[in-house]
Amino acid sequence: MGSTGREGAAIVDPGPAVDAHLSVLAEAVEGSDQVVVLLTHAHADHAEGAFALAGLLGAEVVGPGGRRELRDGEEIETDAGRLAALSTPGHARRHLCFHLREAEAVFTGDLVLGRGDTTWVGEHPGAVADYLRSLDRLEALRPRTLLPGHGEPLLEPPAAIARFRRHRLRRIAQVRQALASGVEPVPAALAAHVYGELPDELFGMAVKSVQGVLDYLARAE
Repeated sequence: MGSTGREGAAIVDPGPAVDAHLSVLAEAVEGSDQVVVLLTHAHADHAEGAFALAGLLGAEVVGPGGRRELRDGEEIETDAGRLAALSTPGHARRHLCFHLREAEAVFTGDLVLGRGDTTWVGEHPGAVADYLRSLDRLEALRPRTLLPGHGEPLLEPPAAIARFRRHRLRRIAQVRQALASGVEPVPAALAAHVYGELPDELFGMAVKSVQGVLDYLARAE
């Protein structure tokens, strides 16, 4: 979550519908002539509070799950500069990053996180290929700062992007190797081989992740 601008302000991914949290966000842009609420994607941890906050501010909710969609390359004006929407599917079918060119910064939503080396990929057919292409698009901007929806700002974008790409390619290689070694081509069997023992909830996510990799491999043939 973040914001940019004062007179013309934007709040990116306001997060959960918690009154105290939304009040803090509203106070942060108090006095702004115009506010827009931008969504990178529609997952609840990013978007749940968007319409409640917009109601407090008289703002428009724009982006995936909002009142208005954004086209790739479409720009939102703030007094801190223009935020350009960048289509970056993978974590979700509809996912945007927002490029603040003047600051050479990108609000990345969940494309990359401010901690670790992985994010959820596998929600839709083609998600893994989409994700890898989205990392390439982000890298091509050559930003100086990445502002993720979770965790701290990333001040070395090339290294961060490479870390997330490396993790995804390693998972693809692990599934491919498991298949080559004779593991049954069933997501649950492959997930157990690749991930080992996990709590039930995490294992379910691992199975879906492997399904995404199998989809990727099938499309690559």
